[in-house]
Amino acid sequence: MADTARPTGTWVHVFEEDTSAGAVFKPADADIPLSRRPRQRLELRADGSAVLGMPGPDDRSVPERASWVDEAGQIVVRDAAGAIRLRIVTRSPGRLVAQLSPRS
Repeated sequence: MADTARPTGTWVHVFEEDTSAGAVFKPADADIPLSRRPRQRLELRADGSAVLGMPGPDDRSVPERASWVDEAGQIVVRDAAGAIRLRIVTRSPGRLVAQLSPRS
């Protein structure tokens, strides 16, 4: 990974930049283009807790509690039930690339 620092903070899915490697997230304070499509948000806290901001039925973000851990150099985010929701495979101060798991 490009940066071994903990990627804490709020990150926003910038789907326009997604690649075959995964979904691209940028810091919430980055220059992110406006979109009619709701954007997923991810908040990673220093204590290992997380919040997934998923688009709701009226396009407002619906927060879901989650947690994260570093497993062999990858950040793994699990929902409250323990299911893996995403795996951050590369990271730098201004960009995360994550493999998303389908919701069950």
